[in-house]
Amino acid sequence: MIDQTNIEGHVIVVTGAASGLGFEIAQHLVSKGAIVVAADKNVLGLNELAETVKDAVIHIREVDFLNDDAIIELIRSTELEVGPIKAVINCVGIVGQRDVLSEDIDLENFDLVYKINLRAAMLLSMECIKVMKPRKYGRILQLSSISGKEGNPGLVAYSVTKAGLIGMVKSQGKEYAESGITINAMAPALINTPMVAGFSEKQRNFLKSKIPMNRIGDPVEAATLAAWIVSPACSFTTGFTFDLSGGRATY
Repeated sequence: MIDQTNIEGHVIVVTGAASGLGFEIAQHLVSKGAIVVAADKNVLGLNELAETVKDAVIHIREVDFLNDDAIIELIRSTELEVGPIKAVINCVGIVGQRDVLSEDIDLENFDLVYKINLRAAMLLSMECIKVMKPRKYGRILQLSSISGKEGNPGLVAYSVTKAGLIGMVKSQGKEYAESGITINAMAPALINTPMVAGFSEKQRNFLKSKIPMNRIGDPVEAATLAAWIVSPACSFTTGFTFDLSGGRATY
């Protein structure tokens, strides 16, 4: 029987790979034999990733996700220099202002969060679909958040853009349902990452209190789920958001 979860030799692009869930996911994919193209603006973090998995096949790319041409070049160069892209996992994202009510939001900061969290994700998916569609196979996974499902006070820009990702994969999943490309999202609750470490203690405790398992998630749990979603095994699920919330979200 063929192991449909096998991703050995698959070229997988992981964005936001210099830290947090992107870093953990890239490590995990490499351990399963995937050929990972790790992209981020943070070169120091990418070099640390490469050093961590130095005995494996990994390619690092410095990419500014505010730059359209850089995103397009990431996909173009990967196809030409590494190989046909089987999957992309988009982990690029920023929180923006924290603990700020809507009336006090800095709109310039709101626009920055939108450009990185949602607009860049849209362009990335567009470019990936273009190369995957002729091959009739591909996997696209957008890292959303429980904030995109339920909203979190004080995190309006983050919640709005993560909700946008969920809406995007719902639409794209239907558009390309017969193409051989699955397009899904993952919505973690509180996970032990540097991003969460930047929250105030009050906000961390509030978010943790909403998790029935009464604990913060482990990045390995996200990496394991992501690896399955971008494997051939995930063939009959598209336009869906996978919860990783310790029971917080059950829909």
